[in-house]
Amino acid sequence: MRPSLTYRHKTPEKAVKALDALGDAAALDGVIETVQRAVRALPLGRARDTLHGRWLGHPLHPALVQVPIGSWLSAAVLDLAPGHQRSARVLVGVGLAGAVPAALAGWVDWAEQHQQQMRSGLVHAASNVLAVGLYAGSWTARGRGRHRVGRALGFAGLSAAGLGALLGGHLAYRQASGANKAEPVPHLLEPGWYALGPLSGFPAGKAVRKELGEVPVMVVRDAGEDGGVSVLADRCSHFSGPLSEGKVADGCVTCPLHGSVFRLADGWNVAGPATAPQPLFETRVRDDGTLEARMPDAG
Repeated sequence: MRPSLTYRHKTPEKAVKALDALGDAAALDGVIETVQRAVRALPLGRARDTLHGRWLGHPLHPALVQVPIGSWLSAAVLDLAPGHQRSARVLVGVGLAGAVPAALAGWVDWAEQHQQQMRSGLVHAASNVLAVGLYAGSWTARGRGRHRVGRALGFAGLSAAGLGALLGGHLAYRQASGANKAEPVPHLLEPGWYALGPLSGFPAGKAVRKELGEVPVMVVRDAGEDGGVSVLADRCSHFSGPLSEGKVADGCVTCPLHGSVFRLADGWNVAGPATAPQPLFETRVRDDGTLEARMPDAG
């Protein structure tokens, strides 16, 4: 007799629900508030955007973690073969060194996420801190000739790092941490021009929110002599913040949630934490003065 679908999927369903429950762990909020304040207070200057990965077009943290994870996994392989104690210790040390910038980039991203993501992220970070502690002990033990203890601590550290990686995947793919929230915009619209209203109805230099089907857009009429109009997707690519409620100045708009800055002329993200630009609409004015917009890649 074949097992029922309910029975067959019971275990993975429980595992996923346990991961989902981390986002509801309000008991972590006190710690989150303290740590978030500390991370935001770090005097990083322009390096903050570098750590966010604005220059890369997506978060830097997932790329940086490849160094410690790869090094530690390689050390584990060498630990299973005789005669590679020295090489394994070198790899453990490389992993520890690589964990520093990876952790810094992760904390900077974490501090600009929503509450459920920060709760899961805090447990993710705790797992990785445990992994670093175990590997630091492993590196020390190996240096003192206690290779058996070093190997045991290394395997324990790899298990903790594996749990951290599982939680990182949950953050990225289940909770959409770091994903470009504006990416679906072109796929939610049919091709063609959409009427936004009379051009005269848009005050110069102020953001106005309009709807194009399912997609909210922000319309800004230039206060200069040319009277040009910029139409951008209204939901910020970082966290779906309402750009139309942000500050418009110096040809840019600042998201009211986390301070990402986008250039009105082309939607480019000139300051983070957003790592992706805002979708930009083409515009035209009909003979009767009606402003229209379209997404070139719609559909």
